[in-house]
Amino acid sequence: MTKQILVLPGDGIGPEIVEQAVRVLELLRDESGLDITISQATVGGKAYDETGHPLPEATLAMARQADAILLGAVGGPQYESLDRELRPEQALLGLRSELQLFSNLRPALMYPALTGASSLKPEIVSGLDIMIVRELTGGIYFGSPRGIRTLDNGQREGFNTLVYNEAEIERIAHSAFDIAMKRDKRLCSVDKANVLEVSELWREVVSRVGEEYPEVELSHMYVDNAAMQLVREPKQFDVMVTKNMFGDILSDAAAMLTGSIGMLPSASLDAQGKGMYEPIHGSAPDIAGQGIANPLATILSVAMLLRYTLGESNFADQIERAVEAVLNDGLRTPDISDNGDSIGTVAMGDAVLEKLQQSAN
Repeated sequence: MTKQILVLPGDGIGPEIVEQAVRVLELLRDESGLDITISQATVGGKAYDETGHPLPEATLAMARQADAILLGAVGGPQYESLDRELRPEQALLGLRSELQLFSNLRPALMYPALTGASSLKPEIVSGLDIMIVRELTGGIYFGSPRGIRTLDNGQREGFNTLVYNEAEIERIAHSAFDIAMKRDKRLCSVDKANVLEVSELWREVVSRVGEEYPEVELSHMYVDNAAMQLVREPKQFDVMVTKNMFGDILSDAAAMLTGSIGMLPSASLDAQGKGMYEPIHGSAPDIAGQGIANPLATILSVAMLLRYTLGESNFADQIERAVEAVLNDGLRTPDISDNGDSIGTVAMGDAVLEKLQQSAN
């Protein structure tokens, strides 16, 4: 059955990097028989410029109909003065919430050819392979009440609510345990149970779910210690599961262990495996339009799309091997170059496509 892929290029470098990822999908469709259709829609700042809202109803309707979504990035400094509900980032929150994309998978994988690009010693990061599972539709980003209010003494006060119920914790725990079962069967649940009641419940529920997975070694760690351990001894982790805000922070820290945030893809899945796939690096408006953005995280997001939603692990493997081969050839965009030699966005896309074509012949 033909699968529908919705492409949302977004803002900043989004259109540049997504273009290269779409070329990969088109190659697999046209030359290898991948049964997909590809459509595009606007989102984020571009959508606001065109329609007055970062997530137009037409885009949301297309997202609901699609089997998978490939997103570039959203945001830019020109939108920071807008009311919060109109800022580009609200499109991401809206898509995650409306589509119930509660399980965010953020791998941190060290390619051997990039060991020298990490800011940590090679022996600390060589062989690194971590999967961070972040709960994505609950927690402090979505909790209510929230807002800014003026107190009786005239002082303004900002407030947000951190809240999780048992069902929300159970489903993300199952997602993380299922992933751990397919890897090294080690899961570390990250919380702040020593000071937060929400984390007390989190730890209790994760432990209960863990009884259904006796083969998985479950451990618990406070988030501040987890942040330290990611820098001190990152290879002690296999799969980490945590709430929304902690996952947001820890996954970006883990990204830099690998040498560049421009290398890391992500997946956001619902209970049926439908997903939205995107690089984790953001819109990078400072380099937008210069043709130097690294498209590899977006291309690797396509590999995750093929593996987790379309069930096309063979094609996913081909893409990942092509990326590794390109890196082994010494090709680098500026963000991962350690000697000043680099190529641009399109040239990197060309190189990946060439490797894919070679593997198909």
